Amino acid sequence: MGILMWILFGALVGWIASIIKGKNAQMGAFANIGVGIVGAILGGFIVSLLGGDGISGFSLWSLIVATGGAVLFLSILEAMHTAR
Repeated sequence: MGILMWILFGALVGWIASIIKGKNAQMGAFANIGVGIVGAILGGFIVSLLGGDGISGFSLWSLIVATGGAVLFLSILEAMHTAR
């Protein structure tokens, strides 16, 4: 995917993950994009370790994998924040 598609995909995935985690009101557009992109990388890495196809473009499977990674990433950040 090109950089513009990564930004759009990251924004969508980050927004969905922030809604799932109940953090939508606390996150802005740039945070959603960052969480979405990191989540896509994390989710794709985990799925590829399990033998599946990671992020392979703008598809439903990629959206599911990236959203799962973004939710995991937000959960890790939340756990680190509460551990302080």
